Amino acid sequence: MARVFQINKGVSRPIVFKGLKAQYIAYLALGLVLLLIAFAVLYISGLSLYVILPVILGLGTLLFYSVFALSRRFGQYGLMKYLARRSLPKVIVFRSRRAFTSLKRKI
Repeated sequence: MARVFQINKGVSRPIVFKGLKAQYIAYLALGLVLLLIAFAVLYISGLSLYVILPVILGLGTLLFYSVFALSRRFGQYGLMKYLARRSLPKVIVFRSRRAFTSLKRKI
Protein backbone atom coordinates (compact mmCIF):
# COMPACT_ATOMS: atom_id res chain seq x y z
CA MET A 1 0.00 0.00 0.00
CA ALA A 2 1.13 3.50 -0.76
CA ARG A 3 1.43 6.04 1.98
CA VAL A 4 -0.30 9.36 1.57
CA PHE A 5 1.58 12.39 2.87
CA GLN A 6 0.12 15.81 3.28
CA ILE A 7 1.95 18.53 1.36
CA ASN A 8 2.84 21.53 3.50
CA LYS A 9 2.09 24.50 1.31
CA GLY A 10 3.58 27.83 2.22
CA VAL A 11 6.36 26.45 4.39
CA SER A 12 8.81 29.18 3.34
CA ARG A 13 6.33 32.06 3.72
CA PRO A 14 6.84 34.49 6.61
CA ILE A 15 4.71 34.37 9.73
CA VAL A 16 1.96 37.01 9.58
CA PHE A 17 -0.15 38.07 12.57
CA LYS A 18 -2.70 40.88 12.23
CA GLY A 19 -0.65 42.48 9.46
CA LEU A 20 2.72 42.21 11.23
CA LYS A 21 5.33 40.24 9.35
CA ALA A 22 8.22 38.11 10.61
CA GLN A 23 10.46 39.81 13.19
CA TYR A 24 8.07 42.69 13.84
CA ILE A 25 5.91 40.36 15.94
CA ALA A 26 8.89 39.86 18.25
CA TYR A 27 9.62 43.61 18.31
CA LEU A 28 6.05 44.31 19.41
CA ALA A 29 6.10 41.56 22.05
CA LEU A 30 9.42 42.80 23.45
CA GLY A 31 8.12 46.36 23.56
CA LEU A 32 4.98 45.28 25.43
CA VAL A 33 7.05 43.36 27.98
CA LEU A 34 9.25 46.43 28.51
CA LEU A 35 6.15 48.59 28.99
CA LEU A 36 4.82 46.13 31.57
CA ILE A 37 8.12 46.22 33.46
CA ALA A 38 8.17 50.04 33.28
CA PHE A 39 4.63 50.18 34.67
CA ALA A 40 5.56 47.85 37.54
CA VAL A 41 8.69 49.85 38.42
CA LEU A 42 6.85 53.17 38.34
CA TYR A 43 3.96 51.81 40.41
CA ILE A 44 6.26 50.27 43.01
CA SER A 45 8.26 53.51 43.20
CA GLY A 46 5.11 55.25 44.45
CA LEU A 47 3.98 57.37 41.51
CA SER A 48 0.27 58.01 41.16
CA LEU A 49 -1.74 55.96 38.70
CA TYR A 50 -3.02 59.21 37.21
CA VAL A 51 0.56 59.93 36.12
CA ILE A 52 1.62 56.40 35.17
CA LEU A 53 -1.36 55.35 33.03
CA PRO A 54 -1.23 58.20 30.49
CA VAL A 55 2.53 57.76 30.11
CA ILE A 56 2.30 53.97 29.58
CA LEU A 57 -0.73 54.27 27.27
CA GLY A 58 1.01 56.95 25.22
CA LEU A 59 4.18 54.90 24.91
CA GLY A 60 2.11 51.82 24.02
CA THR A 61 0.30 53.73 21.29
CA LEU A 62 3.60 55.00 19.95
CA LEU A 63 5.00 51.45 20.04
CA PHE A 64 2.07 50.01 18.07
CA TYR A 65 2.13 52.83 15.53
CA SER A 66 5.88 52.61 14.95
CA VAL A 67 6.05 48.80 14.69
CA PHE A 68 3.13 48.64 12.25
CA ALA A 69 4.67 51.48 10.22
CA LEU A 70 8.01 49.65 10.05
CA SER A 71 6.25 46.45 9.00
CA ARG A 72 4.35 48.25 6.24
CA ARG A 73 7.38 50.18 5.01
CA PHE A 74 10.07 47.52 5.01
CA GLY A 75 8.32 44.15 4.93
CA GLN A 76 9.97 40.91 5.97
CA TYR A 77 13.67 41.56 5.30
CA GLY A 78 13.65 45.22 4.31
CA LEU A 79 14.69 46.64 7.68
CA MET A 80 17.73 44.37 7.88
CA LYS A 81 18.71 45.29 4.32
CA TYR A 82 18.22 48.99 5.08
CA LEU A 83 20.41 48.84 8.18
CA ALA A 84 23.06 46.78 6.36
CA ARG A 85 23.15 49.25 3.46
CA ARG A 86 23.65 52.15 5.87
CA SER A 87 26.72 50.47 7.36
CA LEU A 88 28.50 50.18 4.00
CA PRO A 89 31.12 52.84 3.26
CA LYS A 90 30.25 55.41 0.62
CA VAL A 91 33.66 55.25 -1.07
CA ILE A 92 36.87 53.29 -0.69
CA VAL A 93 40.03 55.33 -1.24
CA PHE A 94 43.31 53.71 -2.26
CA ARG A 95 46.35 55.94 -2.13
CA SER A 96 48.64 53.29 -3.56
CA ARG A 97 48.49 50.47 -6.09
CA ARG A 98 50.51 48.23 -3.78
CA ALA A 99 47.39 46.43 -2.51
CA PHE A 100 46.68 45.24 -6.04
CA THR A 101 50.20 44.70 -7.38
CA SER A 102 51.18 42.51 -4.44
CA LEU A 103 48.35 40.05 -5.07
CA LYS A 104 49.41 36.75 -6.54
CA ARG A 105 47.06 35.04 -8.91
CA LYS A 106 46.24 31.44 -8.04
CA ILE A 107 44.57 29.37 -10.69
